Order: sequence, then C-alpha cells, then structure tokens
Amino acid sequence: MTIALSTDHAGFQRLKELKVWLESKGHECHDFGPADYIADDDYPDYIAQAAKAVAAGECSIGIIMGSSGQGEAMVANRFKGVRCTVYYGPARPTGPIDAEGDAPKDEFEILRLSRQHNNANMLSLAARFLDQAHIEQAVSIWLETSFSEVERHQRRVAKIDSETSGI
Repeated sequence: MTIALSTDHAGFQRLKELKVWLESKGHECHDFGPADYIADDDYPDYIAQAAKAVAAGECSIGIIMGSSGQGEAMVANRFKGVRCTVYYGPARPTGPIDAEGDAPKDEFEILRLSRQHNNANMLSLAARFLDQAHIEQAVSIWLETSFSEVERHQRRVAKIDSETSGI
C-alpha cells in the first residue's frame, strides 16, 4: 500500500519511527515532511501536501500526526475526497456500536468504525497522547480494517464526497 505521511514538530520523531515500521511491513511511504525538526513550524504546510496526495490518488491512504491530531485532521478534511479520522487513544463504547446492535470488540473499535462505516482514507494521530507501541497497534488495526460496503454507508460516504451534498 502507498501511504502519505506528514506531521509537524509534535509528531516529528514518532512519524519517523512509524515510517520505518510501515516500510518493514512492506508499505511504500511518501513522507511529506518536515524533513528536519523545526520547533515552531506550522502543520498546515505539511499536512496539506499529504492530503493532496491522497485526494489525487497518488497515495492510497494517509497517516498524519500532530499534538492532538485535531488541527491536522481539519486541514486534511478540507480536500475533496479526503475522509480523515482522529485517534488519540483507546476508548470504551458505552453501548452498541452500530444499527445492528453489535457490541464492541475492544477499546480500539472506533478505529475499525472509521474504516467500516466512513471509509476513512486518512488517519490523524495524537502524538502527545500515544506512545509508539499504541501508534503501531492503532495503525495495524486501521490498516487491517476495510470498508463494509453496506448500502447505507456507501450512500453516506457518497454524500460526504459530493460537491452538491449541501454540507
């Protein structure tokens, strides 16, 4: 799989480690920066480049990182065709996770749902809330999960991606 990667200073070292790990798993990674640690850099400068690559189909998916991952996801989601989800740590659902009443498998269910229900093609990670082991576990789960292809999810994703959706 071809993966766009990007971060700012907050995730700089963690993303470098993630890139090595992803490549050891056979993925091709395109690192959109920064190339060097710059303490006061601006994440939109780098994240936009990764999001453009995913939106254009140059990369299959994207994994981005920042302090909380929130702002980075906001930048990525400005690009048509990008559906970026945020992950900042394990969460336990308080009830069923879908319309069928299915129970969650574990505290990583939110990652699976982002792929199964929303066909997320970018993952924004909170570098200051996750250690490297949790990052690798989260990315593994996210990459191993595919879109459900259920009609209602297809319909909703089409509305997200539509220029005339009114949203």
